[in-house]
Amino acid sequence: MIPGSNKDHPSFLRSFGYAIEGFCTAVKTERNIKVMITMGILAIIAGVVLQIDLLSWCLVALCVGLVLFAELVNTAIEAVVDLATQELHPLAKRAKDIAAASVYTLSITAAIVGIIVFARALGLLG
Repeated sequence: MIPGSNKDHPSFLRSFGYAIEGFCTAVKTERNIKVMITMGILAIIAGVVLQIDLLSWCLVALCVGLVLFAELVNTAIEAVVDLATQELHPLAKRAKDIAAASVYTLSITAAIVGIIVFARALGLLG
């Protein structure tokens, strides 16, 4: 498709299919997305077991979704950098490292939120 053109623009349903295809490709090819999904499932199981409240569910859902989002964006950035250059270039390394750092930062933040939510559910926080 040509940017800014409606010519050959995929339908909404087809676009949704492409998104699912991208998600499935990431799950099949990327170890870290599998780890993030596993951690998200464990957080959901913990939420069910501890019967967390609605606001806590919102926080858990946001954290899981944002971490998955960040990992998918990181994967896309790495693919684009690899497409742009096959050589070890300092700027390519910089782009990949910064993209990975964004996932790391968000993951730490999500872990802190998770600790607070589940500590509260266990009665360890007021």
